[in-house]
Amino acid sequence: MSDFKIPELGENVTAGDVVRVLVNVGDTLAKDQPVLELETDKATIEVPSNVAGTVKEIKVKPGDKVKVGQLVLTVDEQGAEAAPATGGKRDTKPAPDQGEARQGGGEARQDRVEEPVPSEPREGRVEGAKEQPTAAAEEGGLSQKAAAEPQPADGGAERGAAERGRGEVEGPDVQTPDDPPRQRRGEVVDISRGARAPQPAPAPEGDAPPAPAAPSVRRMARELGVDIRNVTGSGEGGRISIEDLQEYVKGVMSGATSVSAAVAGAGPAAAPLPDFTKWGEVERKPMSNIRRKTAEHLGHAWSVIPHVTQHDRADITSLEALRKQYSPQAEKAGGKLTMTAIALKVVAGALKKFPQFNSSVDAARNEIVFKKSIHVGVAVDTERGLLVPVIRDVDRKGIFELSAELAKASEKARGGKLSLDEMQGGGMTITNLGGIGGTSFTPIVNWPEVAILGVSRGAFEPVWNGSSFEPRLMLPLSLSYDHRVIDGADAARFLRWVCEAFEQPFVLAL
Repeated sequence: MSDFKIPELGENVTAGDVVRVLVNVGDTLAKDQPVLELETDKATIEVPSNVAGTVKEIKVKPGDKVKVGQLVLTVDEQGAEAAPATGGKRDTKPAPDQGEARQGGGEARQDRVEEPVPSEPREGRVEGAKEQPTAAAEEGGLSQKAAAEPQPADGGAERGAAERGRGEVEGPDVQTPDDPPRQRRGEVVDISRGARAPQPAPAPEGDAPPAPAAPSVRRMARELGVDIRNVTGSGEGGRISIEDLQEYVKGVMSGATSVSAAVAGAGPAAAPLPDFTKWGEVERKPMSNIRRKTAEHLGHAWSVIPHVTQHDRADITSLEALRKQYSPQAEKAGGKLTMTAIALKVVAGALKKFPQFNSSVDAARNEIVFKKSIHVGVAVDTERGLLVPVIRDVDRKGIFELSAELAKASEKARGGKLSLDEMQGGGMTITNLGGIGGTSFTPIVNWPEVAILGVSRGAFEPVWNGSSFEPRLMLPLSLSYDHRVIDGADAARFLRWVCEAFEQPFVLAL
């Protein structure tokens, strides 16, 4: 008899939720045959077997949370000789309870079937213009629509997103307090030692007197996402020094929670909810794995980054005509010439012009890290929640190539096939709500980035041309940024440059 245990799942991945069990008791199992479908922090993966034989006992079921090294099933190796050389293919017979509701996600989970791509999406239609339906290409989940008449959704998921009424929020890779320890984005790493000390005690409940500390120490605590009331001071009367704060952060690094989660008990979030059943019937549903981690990441980003949002509008009337003219060439390349694909190229040019927008704050070392490569994330609305695949080296690729790459990344996101590496390392993020609606919004910066560009629905508006009003297709843009790195004047210049690039595409060539 041999045991199959959860193998290493990837860097910093130590646990996952069982979505489906892909074998049954009595099945003949071959090496490299998929055994489980697991949902990790940001992707759904199939776990292959490293043993062969006849399945005798299965120790897990859909909805269970499993960790690396946990026993999954046992096999009788005497049946290994009869196992077919499938080359990793598996029996597609469903496990007994794979159609049951998935725990932790609050939604029914049935046999996965690839959703067909919508066949006739339309986009950015100018009033009076006619356009033949074209095959849909996967994109950032949302698109531009002119208010003068129904506009196309920008990408393959736009129609479903609009029907579901789901907006896009920012923030991918985080860790929950329930998961095993691993280094997460919400943590501050002690670069000099890399050591991890014991997890700090949670903050005391109720009101607490102000901690004795200098303004500079309080400012650093805010930047690190630390509630200073949790720090023990070594000075006279318990006064807290910068050294005390640094030691506290080093201690947090050994715990199973991030800095923001460790100190959450001190804030209002830890207060118990009232008993809502006093006023009517309620229903409780557990948060899905991705939703929990998105919530933690966004909470950390909002608490650490001083957000400011700048709004502007771009006249894309001429750009829309060019987009329609060159759309057939983009489709031949395997994508679709959408506003999000064009925005990728525009943002890449802006990041070269304004390098401070392609940076990150290292609060532990009081440094700003400027990134030389230009990688841009695109928020994609999926059934599992928001995912943000990162498009690499955007400045080195043409718009047609970007269109095809964005379509593939969006398809992988909706199919749960993105790896963690494909969602990390971005310098800035684009989130497009144009396929749903709205005139503006305030996107949350995707930490550790320092800026995010939000795109809303394009609409025809009367614009004065010097002698009369004429209808122009105007695109609302919203830029949120980290005020620690970016000043308001710099943000206004950045967004105005982006608007001019949309209005005069020739600017990109310059």
